[in-house]
Amino acid sequence: MSEARVGLVIEDDQDIRELVRVVLSQAGFDVHVASTGSAGVTSARELNPDVITLDLGLPDIDGFEVARQIRKSSDAYIIMLTARAEELDTLMGLEAGGDDYLTKPFRPRELRARVEAMMRRPRASSDSKSVPEEVDPEVTHNGLAVSAGSRTAVLNGTELKLTRTEFDLLLALLETGRIVRTKADLARRLRNEPYDVGSYVSDADERAVEVHMGNLRKKLGDSIQAPRWLETVRGVGYRLAPLAVSN
Repeated sequence: MSEARVGLVIEDDQDIRELVRVVLSQAGFDVHVASTGSAGVTSARELNPDVITLDLGLPDIDGFEVARQIRKSSDAYIIMLTARAEELDTLMGLEAGGDDYLTKPFRPRELRARVEAMMRRPRASSDSKSVPEEVDPEVTHNGLAVSAGSRTAVLNGTELKLTRTEFDLLLALLETGRIVRTKADLARRLRNEPYDVGSYVSDADERAVEVHMGNLRKKLGDSIQAPRWLETVRGVGYRLAPLAVSN
């Protein structure tokens, strides 16, 4: 029997903390809770959770800093929970390392659906080291080597520290090459839905894709004006940049 998936709830409001704990428990998680940011960072380091829900308005350390600290040692999916409606706060949360967000008050059903969609995506490279090389083909593009099986991206001999969401977006573009993928396409990919499913994608979902792509571009050291890997098609979406021509 496989080990239970671990969930961590970092939330100072007792009622919301209990609600999220129940939702994750019903989804099959072994749930742990923390009421402060510092306790949440410690728990994330010790528990190696699969998913973390993180309140942005914590009493000791704000959620943005908590996310940044967690990202130093954890590749868990992080869902930001915030009562703040300003788009800037949402974008800051994603830039700090969050994968998704929900605005309070939220529906328990929506939280569970987002968590379950995330968990259908593969875990990061630490869980895939035993994948045999022959079934783990490597894709290379302009000096970047990406392995879908071990979920690693290596550039000039150095492995990039990508979040799961960033890796999934990079892999999506590598899979389709010069075919343009709209932001809605990529948002559905992050939900583990087929590209051709016409489910609703909000403006906020598309903006989240933009932020993740921006973070990915920074980690690659890519240029918007002269891209080597991620090419923006203005008003449409993204595609893989052309192969560099060797002299």
